[in-house]
Amino acid sequence: MGDRNSDGSAGIARGAAPTAPTAPAGPDGPAVAHGAAGGPLDLNLLRTFLAVYRSGSFTAAARLLGLSQPTVTTQIRALERQVDRELFERLPRGVAPAPYADALAARVVDPLDALAAVTGHGGPLDGAPAEPVHLAGPAEMLCHCALPALAPLIEQGVRLRVTTGLSDRLLDELRAGRHDLVIATARPRGRSLSSVPLADEEFVLVAAPSWAERIGGPDRIAADGPGVLLGVPLVTYADDLPIARRYWRHVFGKRLVCEASVTVPDLRGVLSAVIAGAGFSVLPRYLCRDALAAGTLVLLHDPEDAPINTGFLVQRPGSADNPHVALVRDHLVRSARAW
Repeated sequence: MGDRNSDGSAGIARGAAPTAPTAPAGPDGPAVAHGAAGGPLDLNLLRTFLAVYRSGSFTAAARLLGLSQPTVTTQIRALERQVDRELFERLPRGVAPAPYADALAARVVDPLDALAAVTGHGGPLDGAPAEPVHLAGPAEMLCHCALPALAPLIEQGVRLRVTTGLSDRLLDELRAGRHDLVIATARPRGRSLSSVPLADEEFVLVAAPSWAERIGGPDRIAADGPGVLLGVPLVTYADDLPIARRYWRHVFGKRLVCEASVTVPDLRGVLSAVIAGAGFSVLPRYLCRDALAAGTLVLLHDPEDAPINTGFLVQRPGSADNPHVALVRDHLVRSARAW
C-alpha cells in the first residue's frame, strides 16, 4: 500500500516479502495462521483483516467492527508487520487485497466465521430472527420487477429495507456497509465487490396510438427513418437524453439532436406521460410490456439489434453472515430470467 489509503487513512510501507510459512492441518481441524517469525497471529488482528478484506475499505470495516478508522489502520499495519507482507493496495475507492491477502483470507475465513457464530457475532442464534436484508437499486427495476418477485419470501420471515438511487452512489454505500445487495446498471470496477449478471434491459421506441397514427406508424419509420419523428414531443428521463441518445446512435447510426419536452427522473413517470399522449420515448421493454400488450402503447420501431443494458446483482462482502441475504440473492437471480 502507498503512503495513504484511498479513504484517507495512513498507508503501510512496502518492505521485503518472504513467504510466511503455512502450518499443516492437524487432526483436529485447520491449522492456525502463523506469522513470518513462526508465532501464531493475533485473533483480533485477523478479525480486523477479514472485515477490511470483505468490505473493501478501512472506513467500512471500522463501521462494521465498531472501531475508529485509525484503530483499524493500526491493526492492519501490525498484522502486516507480523506476516512481513503488504495485505492491501489502494484503489480510487477503497482498497483491494494483495495476492497474499487472498491466501490468508482463504485460511482464516471458515475458522473465524465459526468462532463468530459460537460467540454470538456471526448471525442469528437460538431461533432469533435474521437481520433485515438491505436491498438497493434503480427505483423502476426494484418496484416493477424485484419487489413483486420477492413478495413470497416475506411470508417466510424475510424482512426487506429498500433504498432507491443511482448505481455509483449505491455502490459506494454498499462498500461502506449500508446495503447488503445492490442492483447496479453496470458491473462494479475493482475486486472488492462480487457481482453476477442479473438481467438484460432491452430498450424500445414507443408512443401512444394517437401519435403512432399521426406519423404513419412503424412502417413509416422503417421506410423513411427517424426523421418522421421531427416535431413529435420527446419525453425522457433527463435533459441530456441518455437513453434516447444511445438508441439513436445504436439503431439509426445518427446523433439525436433535439430537446426534451418533458423530463421525469423516474421512468415510470415517463411511461405514464407517454401513454397519456405527451409524445414518444425510449423505455426498457420490461417496463412497458403490459402497455404494449394492452394496446395503450405502440412499438414504433423493431430493429434486429435493439440496444440492451445488463444489470448486475452486487453483494457486500461479509453479508453472508445473514442467511436471508443469500435467500434474497438466489431468488432474484432465478426470477430475473423472466424479466
